[in-house]
Amino acid sequence: MQARKKQKKINYVWRINLIKIGFFIFGFILIYRLYNLQVLSGDHYKETIFKQVNYKEKASAKRGSIYFQDKRGKLVSAAVQKTGYAAAVNPNLVQNPENLFEEISEIIEIDRDAFLGKAGKKGDPFEIFAKGLSKEAAGKIKDLKLKEIAVLEDDERFYPAGNLASHILGFVGYKDEDLGGRYGMEYFYNDILKGKESADGGALAETVFNFTKTIFDSAAGAGEGADLILTIEPTAQSFLESVLENTLDRWRASAVAPAPAADTENFTSLTQQVGGIIINPQNGKILAMAAKPDFNPNEYGKVKNFSLFVNPFVENIFEMGSVFKPLTLAAAIDQNMLSASSTYFDKGYVILDGKRIENFDGKGRGKVTMQDVLNESLNTGAVFAMQSLGKNGFKNYIEKYGLGAGTGIDLPNEEKGNISNLRSGREIEYATASFGQGIAITPIEFTAAVSSLANGGYLVKPYIAEKVSYRLFSDRVLNVGTKERILKGSSSETITRMLVNTVDNALLEGTRKMENYSIAAKTGTAQMPKEGGGYYENEYFHSFFGYAPAFDPQFLVFLYFKNPRGVKYASHSLTDPFMDIMKFLLNYYEVPPDR
Repeated sequence: MQARKKQKKINYVWRINLIKIGFFIFGFILIYRLYNLQVLSGDHYKETIFKQVNYKEKASAKRGSIYFQDKRGKLVSAAVQKTGYAAAVNPNLVQNPENLFEEISEIIEIDRDAFLGKAGKKGDPFEIFAKGLSKEAAGKIKDLKLKEIAVLEDDERFYPAGNLASHILGFVGYKDEDLGGRYGMEYFYNDILKGKESADGGALAETVFNFTKTIFDSAAGAGEGADLILTIEPTAQSFLESVLENTLDRWRASAVAPAPAADTENFTSLTQQVGGIIINPQNGKILAMAAKPDFNPNEYGKVKNFSLFVNPFVENIFEMGSVFKPLTLAAAIDQNMLSASSTYFDKGYVILDGKRIENFDGKGRGKVTMQDVLNESLNTGAVFAMQSLGKNGFKNYIEKYGLGAGTGIDLPNEEKGNISNLRSGREIEYATASFGQGIAITPIEFTAAVSSLANGGYLVKPYIAEKVSYRLFSDRVLNVGTKERILKGSSSETITRMLVNTVDNALLEGTRKMENYSIAAKTGTAQMPKEGGGYYENEYFHSFFGYAPAFDPQFLVFLYFKNPRGVKYASHSLTDPFMDIMKFLLNYYEVPPDR
């Protein structure tokens, strides 16, 4: 019995000693870690804790990339995360802000007043005063070994192609203290791209004890943003932008725009603008979209005129002019009211509600066909077609075409066209609408509407983002070609034949037709409206749409030019740019000839 008690006492003492040894070892490890933190690795952890404990923002998850797709489906980087550096100051440690500024400004260019303002915020332990630093500049600042300054790794958004597709991509920037997508894809798909953010907390414990989920998160891809894969074909996009740039330069008056279009820092007027879109009319897939002037999303802070950030294809409305006439004629043909050979007597004008509407030249042609209406772009013929439908019938087709309703395209801030004039019931409003004046629509609404003429009579929904790509999961398709029948197939074929006739025989007297491909196209020239009503005498909106091969079109191209100078008609400003783009597409995609 005594021996058993003695054995229990020995076990008890042994356990106590073991616990003491454990505490001793734990204490030794803790002291070593703290010594390592403060002495051996002080510089490194000063920056780590400086950043993690005092950073005002949440720690952002890695943002997903955005990719273009070339014609073979190969991905091309459009927007990626790039490791950069930022510099921050701890105002609580600053004793002489002027001297500190002098030392830093010898390495990087910083605004004196802004720096002194940040350095003087006593009670605030962390103020970033420089972002986007190069590795070299960051190293030089580190070498100063200033206790008040920390250099931090700071991921930044980078757009490898510069200005290319800037109106589509948008950019990532700050709004107050919120970092996120601003404009374009970056904004529309921000939630997909940004991933999940994690709040800062427990930085000291994490540093000392290495309590971190980094390994687990890395394995699972948790919190990271997904990648976005677009329909944009980079070579087609680049070619379109080059043509638009040249077109803007050709018809720009020096008095209107003293600076080059690409000079977004100084170009402060958008009185002139040119835009273009390339779409597959069969499914709504957008291959290219651009407007000039544009901007470089890597340098968005240099832009003084914020209207440059606006994508005019979805956010601006225009009176389209005579490119609208094929929509009016197609509606009348669809209701069996007219055919290509139907005739009327053209006096050169019509009078409705006491108002006189004339052809562009004021001249009458006598007895003419609907084909002549397109070939000679006769306003009176469009009015005749509208009247054959009646006001309600015409308005019904305007709505079928999706005009005034928006398209649902995956771009932010889509504006809906303004067709409110048709609510008045006045015949004059319907008459002017028949040839594209008095109602204003977005370029993307118009593009979707005329796609129905090309694809057999279907209204398509345009889209740009095709799918989302996750690192550990299957891709998720975002958009597929959706369409709704709004015209009979025979109506689409009839208007297409009429538009091919226009190109072959009337467009610049038939001098631009292509030998091996049929092209359906129409030009438009509209007076620019004044804000208070009425129209400018010498300011025009030029437009041009066309598709090829006409009877099995792979591409539909729509171009517009706001206020060109030195040229009156769209046939002279936009025909050659259109033909250059279409020839490129047919060759680049190796489309077989159809005639």
